[in-house]
Amino acid sequence: MLQKTFLMLAFAGFISTANAQTKEKGVMVGGALMVPSKNIVENAMGSKDHTTLVAAVKAAGLVETLSSNGPFTVFAPDNAAFNKLPEGTVPDLLMPENKDKLGNVLKYHVVSGKYTSADLKDGIKLKTVTGETITITYKGKTWMVNNAKIKIADVISSNGVTYVIDTVLMP
Repeated sequence: MLQKTFLMLAFAGFISTANAQTKEKGVMVGGALMVPSKNIVENAMGSKDHTTLVAAVKAAGLVETLSSNGPFTVFAPDNAAFNKLPEGTVPDLLMPENKDKLGNVLKYHVVSGKYTSADLKDGIKLKTVTGETITITYKGKTWMVNNAKIKIADVISSNGVTYVIDTVLMP
């Protein structure tokens, strides 16, 4: 009986160790582990700090696009960033009749290609999918994209990379 119990515990320990070894590494964002095996949208949907962004992506009809192969670099405003907008802005943008306007605002946060922090240089200009440019700068000890502070860099997904930012970028 003791030997059987020992074997069962040893087997359970082996399974536990095997599971720990296969656990995917990633970055914690909004209380969830963002992992490279998920796409940008799947990762964002897990973050409690990006519920407004996810709702906006859905309302703009961009889920399928941002779930595609890409690669994309996304500068993702968190909920606090959306809360900094003038009162009524977010509900107004989420209205069906403003789908194109919302889409343009969101696409201004997306760059074609995968740019990790190793690729970014002070003063680099990146062309967004809207055709406009955003500028990456290094101020003090802080990386910025236009007027937004990059809070979390290099959130790697299967179809690109995401940067969490503290301000909504406006085209």
